[in-house]
Amino acid sequence: MNIQEYFGRISYNKPHKDADLQTLTAVFQHHIQTIPFENLSMHCGEAIELDLQSIYNKIVRKKRGGWCLETNYLLFWALQELGYDVCILGANSYEPAEKGYSAEINHIMLKVVIKGDCYIVDAGFGGVYQMWQPLMLISGKDQPQVPGIFHFMEDDGTWYFEKVKRKHYIPEHSNSDFPDTPELGNIRKIYRFTLEPRHIDDFQELNAYLQVSPDNILRKKSICSLQTTDGVLALVGWTLTEMKYKHTEDMDLVNITTLTDEEVEKMLEDKFSIVLENKLVP
Repeated sequence: MNIQEYFGRISYNKPHKDADLQTLTAVFQHHIQTIPFENLSMHCGEAIELDLQSIYNKIVRKKRGGWCLETNYLLFWALQELGYDVCILGANSYEPAEKGYSAEINHIMLKVVIKGDCYIVDAGFGGVYQMWQPLMLISGKDQPQVPGIFHFMEDDGTWYFEKVKRKHYIPEHSNSDFPDTPELGNIRKIYRFTLEPRHIDDFQELNAYLQVSPDNILRKKSICSLQTTDGVLALVGWTLTEMKYKHTEDMDLVNITTLTDEEVEKMLEDKFSIVLENKLVP
C-alpha cells in the first residue's frame, strides 16, 4: 500500500507538506469525486472484506468504490499516512420510514483534530447528504456548502447531524427511485453519534450482517453514487438520477432515466469508471 498510488487513484497531485485544513479539504474532495459510494459487490456475489489490504486492492488497484465501512476506512489510513490526528467514530443513521434512528451503530465516520479544532470528515454517506468539505464540530452553527446547509446539534454528549433541504425540480416529474428524495419539512436528520473512539474491528459484525440481512436497503437495492463538480450522480437499480445543485437559488435540477440491463453496465463504466469482474444483478 502506497500513498502515492492512492493519490493517483483520486487524481490528487498537489503538495501535501502540512497536515492542515487546506490539504485535508483538497484530499477529501478528490476522494469523494473519484471513489463512488457503492454496494455493487453484494449484488455481484462478491464478499466484502473489512481489512485494509482488501479495501486498498479493491478501491485503489481495481478502481472500484465502496460503502461507508470501506471508503472511510481507506480515507482513515490515508490521513494517518499524511500525519493527521484522526480517529474513527460510529453513528446511528436516521431512518425516515421508521421516523427514528437505527438502534445499532450502522455507520462509520472520522474525526480529525487540527490545531485544537475538531472536524467531522465522512466520505461514505453518498447521495445528496454527502458533505463536500470537512465540517467543524460545533453545535448549532449553520455550515453552508454547495450541497446545502449542514449543522450539528449536541445534547448531553450525543451529536446530531442534519441538513437543511432544498427543493428539487424534476422536468418530467416521474416517480423517483433516488434514495434521497426529500420528504416534506425543512430539516433532514442524517445521523447521531458520540465522540467515543472506535476501532475497525468494532464494525466487523455490522459488515457481515449487512451482507446477509434481507431487510436493509443495501440488500434490497444496488446503489452507486458519485459526487461531481456541480452535483451528484446516483444509479439505484435501473434508475440513473443526475442532480445539479442550485440550478436556481433554492432549487436543485434532477434528471431521471430508466436503463436496460445492458445500459446499466455501460453507465457504470462511462459515468462511474467502474468495470465489474462479475455479473451485476441490479
